[in-house]
Amino acid sequence: MVETVTSVRKEIPEGLWTKCKKCEQIIFQKELEENLMICPKCGYYFRLSAWERIQQLTEPKSFKEADKEMKSADPLNFPDYARKLAAKSAGDAVITGEAKIGPHKVVMGVMNFEFMGGSMGSVVGEKLTRAIERAIRKKLPLIIVSSSGGARMQEGILSLMQMAKTSAALALLAEKRIPYISLLTDPTTGGVAASYSMLGDVIVAEPKALIGFAGPRVIEQTIRQQLPDGFQLSEFVRQHGMVDIIAERKEVKNTLIKILNVIGKGDTPAQA
Repeated sequence: MVETVTSVRKEIPEGLWTKCKKCEQIIFQKELEENLMICPKCGYYFRLSAWERIQQLTEPKSFKEADKEMKSADPLNFPDYARKLAAKSAGDAVITGEAKIGPHKVVMGVMNFEFMGGSMGSVVGEKLTRAIERAIRKKLPLIIVSSSGGARMQEGILSLMQMAKTSAALALLAEKRIPYISLLTDPTTGGVAASYSMLGDVIVAEPKALIGFAGPRVIEQTIRQQLPDGFQLSEFVRQHGMVDIIAERKEVKNTLIKILNVIGKGDTPAQA
């Protein structure tokens, strides 16, 4: 019996290669990871998971996670929401904790787009508020890395309340003159863009990141006008004064260290 080509063909292990979403070139996964998930062919930025981002920005083994066991509930009995939450292994759309970036101790919150599009629900708001309060209590600089589609519709008004909650906590942080650096990555939209992500003392963005409240298609359909090229990308947003620095992914950590070197100690009065 003659073996067919199919029967003798060796299977290629899954996860060995990745196709670029922009140039459609096939990239060796290990090469992509070593390049911080940036396509070596065209420079396209793949999204990083929260833990990949933490690994990139912080010193080895310095990150100590906080509020790890906090999980979302289903307060509105929204259809299929409980099942979607149960399908997730752990955590929520943000990871918070303390770490070192260069020589600086910081409090961090890193959004996780892999968890329901990084949507902001009650747990996200609570964890970030606790992180802000921890920064106030310990007099440490705060860094929040945003990557989100906006507020979590399955929690309705409870989700929208987190905009005010986190903003109020950041106002207290500002009163204590403790620095807050906001890092915007693709995408930073909706209620996240309309609250804590745009309230940083210094706002840094990765190149070509989508930043804005409503998406370009929604805006075009609303105003019935064609938007300019690059509208709502980080370069456009910086040009219009809403972002301070655009940093290549390979330079983000050094950029944060330089900012912390200047404002990292803040001007925090001794607490009574």
